[in-house]
Amino acid sequence: MEISLHSQVAIVTGASSGIGSGIAKSLASAGATVIINHSSQHSTDEAKAVLKEITDAGGDGMTYQCDVSKEDQVVKMFQDVVAQFGTVDILINNAGVQKDAKFTEMTLDQWNTVIGINLTGQFLCAREAIKEFLRRGIDTSRSAACGKIIHISSVHEIIPWAGHANYASSKGAIRMLMQTLAQEYGADKIRVNSICPGAIQTPINKDAWGTPEALNSLLDLIPYNRIGQPQDIGNLAAFLASDLADYITGASIFVDGGMTTFESFSTGG
Repeated sequence: MEISLHSQVAIVTGASSGIGSGIAKSLASAGATVIINHSSQHSTDEAKAVLKEITDAGGDGMTYQCDVSKEDQVVKMFQDVVAQFGTVDILINNAGVQKDAKFTEMTLDQWNTVIGINLTGQFLCAREAIKEFLRRGIDTSRSAACGKIIHISSVHEIIPWAGHANYASSKGAIRMLMQTLAQEYGADKIRVNSICPGAIQTPINKDAWGTPEALNSLLDLIPYNRIGQPQDIGNLAAFLASDLADYITGASIFVDGGMTTFESFSTGG
């Protein structure tokens, strides 16, 4: 079976590094034209490097700077992409941040920043994507579905995480957002799913794997005994965006090496 996304246009938010860059590369390798969203001028060079890797491999795409927590910027991003490429077929809602603190020391700014990017950003992008899907309608020459949205959540949509109340809350809310959209727009043949990564080797969590001691401690939580890679998430994203997954919607799929089996209980807890 070949995963084919040929002639489809995908927006991947937060795609200049980490999981987002892995997803962008996987979608491009399956034939999609990929819009590599990044949040600031600071990440421009990283986004260009991802695009170069894609084009060097024969893929196509563009970079686009947009803060997904800002409504006007999100609306303009979708307008500009549609104007240049005709439509959007796939949205990967990946952009996310952490602002960690003990709960009694967490500031309102830390709370609002994480909720604004991780949750409100996913709401704004999904809203604009669905508007475009409905405007275009189903085009079976492109896909059996009218459109595909993949939310990047986390194992922490079900695992509480002390010291990360804002992050865990945003991911738990993403689960309900995803399921509600899948329910509301299923009849329109819009598929909405979530990927829930466990420990993936990216810059956002370098403290958890950056030393041999930290990595060994992390692996105590993972039955499969390896840390995940961005490509592990990218592989699943490409599958979920393809017609091979046409009957999958409303699902949270965990890519975590078994972390959600709670490895600490393997010897009785």
